[in-house]
Amino acid sequence: MSYRRLCSLLSLLIVLSASALSALAEPDGWPRQLTSGKQTLTLQPPPRRIVSTSVTLTGSLLAIDAPVIASAAAMPGKRFTDQQGFFRQWGEIARQRHVQRLYNGEPTVEMIAAAQPDLIVVSATGNDSALALYPQLAAIAPTLVVNYDDKSWQQVMKDLGQATGHEALAEQRIADFDRRLQQLRTTITLPPQPVSAFVYNRHGPTINLWTHASAQGQLLQQLGFTLAVPLPGGFDLMALQKRRDKVQLSGETLVNGLTGKTFLLFAADDKDAAALMHEPLLAGAQAVQQRRVIALGEDSFRLDYYSAGHLLTRIGQLFSKAQPTAPAGHP
Repeated sequence: MSYRRLCSLLSLLIVLSASALSALAEPDGWPRQLTSGKQTLTLQPPPRRIVSTSVTLTGSLLAIDAPVIASAAAMPGKRFTDQQGFFRQWGEIARQRHVQRLYNGEPTVEMIAAAQPDLIVVSATGNDSALALYPQLAAIAPTLVVNYDDKSWQQVMKDLGQATGHEALAEQRIADFDRRLQQLRTTITLPPQPVSAFVYNRHGPTINLWTHASAQGQLLQQLGFTLAVPLPGGFDLMALQKRRDKVQLSGETLVNGLTGKTFLLFAADDKDAAALMHEPLLAGAQAVQQRRVIALGEDSFRLDYYSAGHLLTRIGQLFSKAQPTAPAGHP
């Protein structure tokens, strides 16, 4: 082989190697820009080491097989959490994927940094929000702020799919769920409408009433439920709320806030429904008097792909047309 030909072949190999490295460094569709709170975030390659500072968002990341290496947790061993402090609906999946528990409750910047993430996910609102630490977190790795209080869990999963390069699986999961939901609509008989859907804390007593903007409210409406509108009662309940997805009620506001003919209790079992039936402030409510207080399961508080699927199962069991009567009379 001549020297000139050898040089030509070497040049060609160099060009091909450079092209291959470029393709490896920048996969198709990357880098990409994302909306992160009020800012724009640019991600170069797809993330490979994701830290979730929001236990609420971790389930959606796991559902699309995103590479979550560590997550914040809630208090362990409670009604909604496993011994790790992860939500029960996906705690076993997190264990199988060796997701590290970072902390319970208060965010710890040092522990987040020690995980060496290439993407940090933060919720904009809620008790699991680490938004106050955004400047410190952004100095560690690109930090994506996700607001889950004004959108469905499906939209949250789409946003996370776009951020991680797993958008195809996100769309597939949503399509599978939507098919199941549409099928369920044809097999259930709804209780008397409209409904008040809420989380009940009998130790308060306080109630977080889901609005039309909540993921819970949107799912119910997709199934054909109608959400009851609170009575003004001398003030505008909706104007008092700090979040779009819920209105907090207590004391006398319970009466004006819960106007549904049926009460649907999220994050609740039948013991919670029985306790609400004996709540003195709600003794005159139509739903209580006619015993239409229905618990939708303990894992229905934070909706993600897993808990939403469990909720469909529960609703199918409660309101199946195959039942001789509607489930009025719970508990």
